[in-house]
Amino acid sequence: MSERIAVPSKKDEVSTEEWQLRVDLAAAYRLIALYGWDDLIFTHVSARIPGDEHHFLINPYGMMFEEITASSLVRVDQEGNKIDPDDFDINPAGFTIHSAIHAVRDDATCVMHTHTTAGVAVSAQKDGLLPLSQQSLFPLSNLAYHDYEGVALREDEKARLQKDLGNNSFMILRNHGLLTTGGSIADAFLGMYILQRACEVQIQALSGNREMTPIPAGIVDTIRQQAEQVTRGMGGQLAWPGLLRKLDRIDTGFRD
Repeated sequence: MSERIAVPSKKDEVSTEEWQLRVDLAAAYRLIALYGWDDLIFTHVSARIPGDEHHFLINPYGMMFEEITASSLVRVDQEGNKIDPDDFDINPAGFTIHSAIHAVRDDATCVMHTHTTAGVAVSAQKDGLLPLSQQSLFPLSNLAYHDYEGVALREDEKARLQKDLGNNSFMILRNHGLLTTGGSIADAFLGMYILQRACEVQIQALSGNREMTPIPAGIVDTIRQQAEQVTRGMGGQLAWPGLLRKLDRIDTGFRD
């Protein structure tokens, strides 16, 4: 039986603010695994650490999402250099995508990227996300697309990622997957939950071999105000405490 990866605690080595960010980010990774959105070790969630350095936290390359802890997250700078040389290495493709967004979007505290089956399937469809469900309306009011350019390793792709995303919070990476940003980890997670569910509904609806009933375009224009009402202006924070309690009932190890 394989033993858990031993990772020394960083709780006493970082600020209280960074530690809370680490706990929430580790929770996001565990939740992605719990909901079946992980792709072995090959997707990423990042969180920017407050400060002028524009450092951010990202997952250690090679660790399963269900194994990630607050202390195992890797702090890197905008050039992809580990701040702590003893940390695990990171996925270079993950660094390209996330550093590009963190560099220009101060409002994007968290950037979440997935390769789910439903997400990739919708990303491969010419018309992208369709207004077929209530869930689809939230991302459709704030959605961007980025064309596939191969594995995201090239420095020059960053400028195109930045331009395509603009000020939007949702992005479909063509033939690749889904991406959300948020002012908090909770907001980015809720955004991904809704986008993922919209993609799942679309794939199942299209598989029914029946004529679709799209939602009228005018309704999309009112959805942002309605979203504020639904979450009582709290955004992802409305659901986040319950999600943390859910994780704690399963395994509190993400807090280590």
